[in-house]
Formats: sequence, C-alpha cells, structure tokens
Amino acid sequence: MVLSFKIIWIHDCCAISLDGNRILTEIFACYIRLLKQADMLVVLLFVFEFRTLAVCVQDGDMGGKSHSLWLCFPDHRGTSFTWARVHYYSADGSNKGGPARLPGPDGTSPPDRVFTAQASKEPSGNCIIVRAVLKKREYGSRYTQNNFITAVRAMNEFCLKLSDLEQLRKIRRRSPHDDTEAFTVFLRSDVEAKALDVWGSMEALARERKHRKEEEMEYKENLFRNQQLLKEYKDFWGNTKVSVNVCLFLHICSPEVINGLNFFFKLLAWVHTGSASMFSEAIHSLADTANQALLALGIIQSVRNPDPIHPYGFTNMRYISSLISGVGIFMMGAGLSWYHGIIGLLHPHPIESLIWAYCILAGSLVSEGATLLVAINEIKKSAHKQGASFYDYVMQSRDPSTNVVLLEDAAAVLGVVLAAGCMGLTSLTGNPYYDSLGSLGVGTLLGTVSAFLIYTNTQALLGRSIQAEHMQKLTEFLESDPAVRAIHDVKATDMGLSKVRFKAEVDFDGRVVTRSYLEKQDIEQILTEIQQVKTPEELEAFMLKHGENIIDTLGAEVDRLEKELKQRNPEVRHVDLEIL
Repeated sequence: MVLSFKIIWIHDCCAISLDGNRILTEIFACYIRLLKQADMLVVLLFVFEFRTLAVCVQDGDMGGKSHSLWLCFPDHRGTSFTWARVHYYSADGSNKGGPARLPGPDGTSPPDRVFTAQASKEPSGNCIIVRAVLKKREYGSRYTQNNFITAVRAMNEFCLKLSDLEQLRKIRRRSPHDDTEAFTVFLRSDVEAKALDVWGSMEALARERKHRKEEEMEYKENLFRNQQLLKEYKDFWGNTKVSVNVCLFLHICSPEVINGLNFFFKLLAWVHTGSASMFSEAIHSLADTANQALLALGIIQSVRNPDPIHPYGFTNMRYISSLISGVGIFMMGAGLSWYHGIIGLLHPHPIESLIWAYCILAGSLVSEGATLLVAINEIKKSAHKQGASFYDYVMQSRDPSTNVVLLEDAAAVLGVVLAAGCMGLTSLTGNPYYDSLGSLGVGTLLGTVSAFLIYTNTQALLGRSIQAEHMQKLTEFLESDPAVRAIHDVKATDMGLSKVRFKAEVDFDGRVVTRSYLEKQDIEQILTEIQQVKTPEELEAFMLKHGENIIDTLGAEVDRLEKELKQRNPEVRHVDLEIL
C-alpha cells in the first residue's frame, strides 16, 4: 500500500489531501499554521470529521533529523490504510534540506510539492514518518474492571455469604502462599454488583457493615473477659501445661538459680567481712540473676507465632532482652562496683574474718566454672550447626541468649579470681587499698562485658547483613538460572534464630520467559489466530490475550525462583524478588 501527500499552499496556511483532491472539504479539512521560532518549524494540524492527526515538524537544519507525522484515531473508522506500516516521504528541490518556504509577498504560493513513497529508498532532506498508533485508553481513579478479590475479603467487605459467591464467575490464579499452588478469586466488579443486588443500595450495605463491626467489637470484649476468667481459674487450680520447651531454658535457668545462691552467700560474706571486693561480687551476682531473668522473658516472647500486627514474628525480642541485659549489667554491676571501690579508697577500713570470704569465693568459682563450661558446649554446638567458628559465632552474636550466659559466666569467673587475689594481697600486707582496687577491677570487667553486649545487640536490631560468602552464594544461584539476566540491589539480613530475609532486583530475560510460555501453547493454533487478524481491533485483542498470559508466566517464574531458593537454603525464610 502506497500513500501520497499533496501540500497546497494558500497564503499562510496549507491543506493536505490524500491521493490528490478526493473529498477535500468533508474528510480532510485541514488547517496548518506555520510558526517560525528560532530554527524550529512547528506545524499544528487539525483534522475534523472522524480523524485527528498530530504533527510535529522539525527543521532540516537541526542536525539532519527527519520530520515525524503521528496519526491518532479517536475511533476505529478509516484506520486500515496505515495500520502497522511506516512510510518515508521526501522531496527534491532547490530548497532541499532547508526550512520550508513561505508564500512570497505577492501572495503567490510556491509550486506544489508531491510527497510520494517511491521518491527514495532512504530518507533524505525533509522526511515524514507515518505511523499508526492506538488511542490511549483513559482509566479512572477507581478502575475495577480487572481487579480480583478473594472469597474471604468479598464476604467481609461486602457482607456476602458463600452461597452468594457460588453464582459468580470463578477465576483460578497463582497462590502467593507456599502451601497451595492456586486459589479461586472473583472479579471485584462482579462482587460489587452482587452486593448491590443483595442489599439493594450502598446505604444499606454501609449500615450492615456498621452493625457487623459492632458485633465484632462485642465478641472481642466477651473473648477478652473469658480469657481473663480462664487465667484466674488456671492461677487458682494450677496450670500443668508446659508452654515452652524445658531444654530451651536449661542453659538460662540453671545459671539464674546458681547466681541467685551466689548473691545470697556473697552478701552474707560482705556483711561479715566488710570487703569491698566481696560487695562487688555480690552486686555482680545480683546483676547476673536479674539480667538472665530478662533473657528468659525474651526467649518466651521470641517463640510466639506471627500475627497480623507483627507479620515477621517476635524473634528480635531476644536481641531486645539482651540489650536491656547489657544496660543492666553496666548500671547495676559496673556502676555500683566502681562506686563502692572509690568509697573504699577515700575511706579505707580494716577487713576481718576473710576465711569466710575465701570459702564462699571457692564455692562460687566452682559453680560459675561449671556454668561456663555448659555455655561453651552450647555455643560449640550452635556454631557447628551454622558452619562458623567459635570465635566468629560469639563476635557476630548469632545466639544472644547463649552469648549473654557465656560472657556473664566468663566475667564471673575472672571476677572471682580478681577478688580473691586482691583480698589475698590485703591479708598479706594489711593494706585495705588492694581490696578497693579489686572492686574497681571487677567493675571495669563488668563494664567491658556490658559494652560488648550493647554493641552486638544494637547491630543485630539495626538489621545486620549476613556473611558476604553466604550472600554471594545466594546471588550466584539466582544468576545461574536461564531466565535471569542480572541481579541488582541485593539485601540479605539476619532476622535471628537462623532466619534470613532476602531481597533483590531481578532483570529477567524476556525471550526466555516468552519461550517458556510458548512451550506450553499450541503453536499451530497461535499461527492460525495470527492469520485471522485483519483489523487493528483484532490485533489488539490478540496482543492483549497473549500479553496477559506472558505476564502470568513471568509471575510464575518469580514464584519458582523463590521456592527453589528456599529449598536449597532452609535458613532463608522470606524472599522478595522485584522485577526490574
């Protein structure tokens, strides 16, 4: 098909006719206003009746760029002559490559120029590119023609019954959950129409929603009241249900009981001897007891199941309790030890009956040493499961509950040795300053431990990244997939309790995704559909049909990659792959 344009100059305006002079006034009543601004020639073209042409012409002197003519059709009449073809039109003349000539002062117009597709194979001079484009569809702010809604949302938001939904169109879509492959959804427009049919009007639907909300609030109040009564009943008659695994508290509760006993006996020894070092050790044991109780509370909270308000669970409660534990050690342990040591230096007093203090310190050394060995064994087991060394596991605080016990017990053992040494120097020399220096030394030791706990748990709460080797392993797995071109903006954070959250921007290979879709289709059937396409409307319907299916295939590829990534790396619990 060949198109030709004829430009007729009429003073400061011109008209364009298709194929010469056919129905010029009725179909192609064109008015062109030429505006010369700097080196730019702008043409505004308006076509009445049933076509609208938008033209932007740039002067040929501007870098040799060709002129473009865009055809936009408000409806589907008369669109067959330019659908999906691009034609180049050029003209030869003395003004080749220069700006268009305007009519002269005498009112005569330049000779007619006929633009035809056969003039040249390559565009030269002033060229016009003709393209057919579809009219842009305007979507309102509440376009719900293709929005899907689940059955639960339909019943909750529109106050419908399951029997009402049985009469609507059902659509099977990919499930966003791992436990199911597909689930049934409904068109939101169908649900809205059904709700109006059931309730009669939007006002009646709003009244029903308000009534159900009031009933829900009353149900929650009754449920809360019954839970309180059940709790009181269990508190009165006893609750035999074990809420948390006993093994989980083995290395937490045992040190707590031991530290409580140590605090009691050390406090008696301080009252009997007046030793500043013994007072620091008593405060040390009290701080350990209180902080391990906080840690046990954090473990109880961390094993709770996720809820709508906390969709990722409560695993960070371990880090929060460990952080509070570090602050408590610094305030109670280090602060009071430093205070008592300074008071001993300013106001020294003699120490008596140190034999009782030595016996209690010996018993404390045995108990604290046994607890320290238990903590070391627990950390070795956890580090072996994670594939990390003992030192790396402690420094990265993979398990704060075990690390707190380890550091507190290590500090307790060193504190007992330091206190015993300073008390021994005081016994040998009779100088009470050594005992006060021992109190300052224990306080410094506690301050160092608390600073380490505060730093490591703060880093964990801020969203610490996983090890670089592990992240590289996850990235290489995704990049090895044929459907993936590149991976960008990778973020993998440790959520605690051996849980990792992975996020990445994925650049998919469109050809591979399209081929994956075509492999599941009947190519002969698609070819038959292509051959039956005769009009732009049929072409649009064909492209929309297969385009939607290809988008679904792309979503299925994302689900496949997320599932395989979780299967190969069990520690990865949450995967967010964004299409780039």
